[in-house]
Amino acid sequence: MAASTRQDNFDSSSDEDIEEQETPFLISWLHLSIIECSQSLGICGLPGCKYKEIRRNMTRNLDEMQNQGVQDVFVFCSRGELVKYRVPSLLELYQRRGFRVHHKPILDGDAPTLEYCCEILDDLRECLEEKRRTVIHCYAGLGRSALIAACLLLQLSLLLTPSEVIEILRDLRGGGAVQTVKQYNFIHEFRSNYAEYLESRESSSERSVSR
Repeated sequence: MAASTRQDNFDSSSDEDIEEQETPFLISWLHLSIIECSQSLGICGLPGCKYKEIRRNMTRNLDEMQNQGVQDVFVFCSRGELVKYRVPSLLELYQRRGFRVHHKPILDGDAPTLEYCCEILDDLRECLEEKRRTVIHCYAGLGRSALIAACLLLQLSLLLTPSEVIEILRDLRGGGAVQTVKQYNFIHEFRSNYAEYLESRESSSERSVSR
């Protein structure tokens, strides 16, 4: 563990920053009982981040994730962002700590394609069905992470509306959750687009079988 701690500190570049400046690291747990699922999904900001006013401690952040029983981590930041935010080896650190890593980069402030979103949701649902304690994060845990969490709720529940899931996530993560017009529109259009996506996949499958 001593070797792991030294490497964690080295990667986060400036963990010697004075203690009182450290930015809190919070994992918000979205309880999926609202969609009749016994699991919870964690959402957080970027561990170990050293950017602008943010000063997180990599070692303590990863310790906290382990203490909360996290097993799988979905990372929506690109490799370039991890370098920018001074955590270039985060994915490798996760693996060294025993986390199963799902690197699914989405452009900051953007929304994924529907197909890519569904790929992420499939992997996410598999983790939850296997009862693996799972966390998702981007840079702040507000934009891309909130979008994916919102789409998960809409995919698994026909009763919740887009406005309701956005409100749930803003209650959980703060008023900044779902940050851009593009993300907001993607969530509001997700259910109808998802239905069309499933229909096109079924039609394609039927054509393949008929051949």
